[in-house]
Amino acid sequence: MGSSIIVEAIEIMLLAVVSPAIRCEWRLKDWQVALVSTMVFFGFVSFSAFMGYLADRYGRWKVVFGCFAWSLYFSFLTSFSPSYGWFVFLRTMVGGGVSGTAQGFVLQAEFIPAKYRGYLTPLSQIFWMCGSFFMVFLGMTVIPTLGWRWMIRLSIIPSIILIILFKFIPESARYNVSAGNVRGAMETLQRIARMNRSSLPEGKLMESVTEKRGNFKSLLEPSFRRTSIILWNLWFIASFSYYGAVLGSSELLERNLLCVTDSAPHTGVLHSDDTPCYCKPFGQSDYHTMLISTLGEVALIPLNMILLNICGRRFCLGFLMMSSGIFFLLLNICTTALGFTALFFILRALVAMVFNTVYLYTAEVYPTTVRAIGMGFCTCFSRVGGMVAPFIAQVLMSKSVIVALCPFAVGSLLSAAGALLLPIETRGRALQVLSQCSTNAFTLT
Repeated sequence: MGSSIIVEAIEIMLLAVVSPAIRCEWRLKDWQVALVSTMVFFGFVSFSAFMGYLADRYGRWKVVFGCFAWSLYFSFLTSFSPSYGWFVFLRTMVGGGVSGTAQGFVLQAEFIPAKYRGYLTPLSQIFWMCGSFFMVFLGMTVIPTLGWRWMIRLSIIPSIILIILFKFIPESARYNVSAGNVRGAMETLQRIARMNRSSLPEGKLMESVTEKRGNFKSLLEPSFRRTSIILWNLWFIASFSYYGAVLGSSELLERNLLCVTDSAPHTGVLHSDDTPCYCKPFGQSDYHTMLISTLGEVALIPLNMILLNICGRRFCLGFLMMSSGIFFLLLNICTTALGFTALFFILRALVAMVFNTVYLYTAEVYPTTVRAIGMGFCTCFSRVGGMVAPFIAQVLMSKSVIVALCPFAVGSLLSAAGALLLPIETRGRALQVLSQCSTNAFTLT
């Protein structure tokens, strides 16, 4: 299911890479550039909860596959945008399609045994890095020669390949059992057993007690109310800080706003009070910095594994959010270009680990009957954070770097305390199914 992560990474990283090009072509003001990112996340928000409902009612596989095709189609159309307005509309539709890729993580979590989730989930960040690397590489090689439109057209190639390969991924056995499709679940389990050269345990897989699936009210029942409210806040800040780091770093590089002690003279900027156009494309050194900082998202995976499996999910979230807040503040200091590259590197690693951990915790804490809609509502709040981030990272940043970075730092530090207040620790806990099975039945753990 790394395919869904690659697709989302490409679409998100595209926002950072294409911003200088469209700013110059359509003579955009700062708020207009930020609006592009915000409307993409508006598309996420508009469809996330609904996609979660569909995934709980009709299956994870159908939703993820349909959203793959949706985002690919509208992303391709974006490359033919005749105007800024069309570009914003089509990117909004892309955001609606990408909103369903979060259900790919639910599908993945429902296949991974409890003892391996703390190891395999952080490794999925490698797929995000691959998608980001691919997008930055396209920006570095295609924009200077063929332009941003061809860059977008070439960026859908991985999506086409992954859609073809998606037929080899089965529907979640857990979902099939909760939906009463025991035969489908057995076929999936037998297929997995054959691949592992093993056999299923003796007994009969029994159908769960019929329960209403995809019910939003279940998220606010007494047993989950506190967890849901805290998680919605954590997802908001996780997205707010992640996209603040991604979009903020590209803005700092494009505008040359960093306090670098060994920087070269600032040249090549065409900007005056007479025109809103700011024509300064990324240079090779800027792309290199983006590549190095993207590499940071996987550099600390071993640390993420240790924290998840030894310290637990709640402590890991609290520690990573506190560390993220500190490194946002450190971006205000004056240092060398190498020093800032190192800061971006570590910050991207920290905010990426926050996302890893909150994804894992959310998939583990909710039962199968509401896992997808629970994830859907969490990603909905996440995209609200993504909607706010561009106006701070891309608009306020040009006015005052320290004022723009403080909201990211303060939000991360406050959420660190919230993470420790989560009532349930899910480390080593089997996924909950809200079902009752007879004594001769075998269950999924």
